[in-house]
Amino acid sequence: MLNLNYMDWEINMPNGNKMVDGQLVEMTDEEQAEYDARNTAWADGQADRDLAELREKRNALLKETDWLANSDVTMSDEMRTYRQALRDITNTYQSLNDDGFAFPTKPE
Repeated sequence: MLNLNYMDWEINMPNGNKMVDGQLVEMTDEEQAEYDARNTAWADGQADRDLAELREKRNALLKETDWLANSDVTMSDEMRTYRQALRDITNTYQSLNDDGFAFPTKPE
């Protein structure tokens, strides 16, 4: 049982439940603490996962134009600017869900 003191009130909140042999039983305080710690660790890692997703999609867009960086191909200034904007995008945004986020438009 989780005891919370809020002002002068004591609030007893039951622990979560788990299945044991097909029966729903309340988790022990230790099990609840472990469960809460795992959930907190997962939530705390959200920013890292968001940035990794952005980088993965950015890298895929860069790969589409990597062939233009070959020594026997002349890359346009517009393409050079586009590729640099892709590389720089993580200086401004940390997630695909950030306000105002958009990948730069690929030139023709």
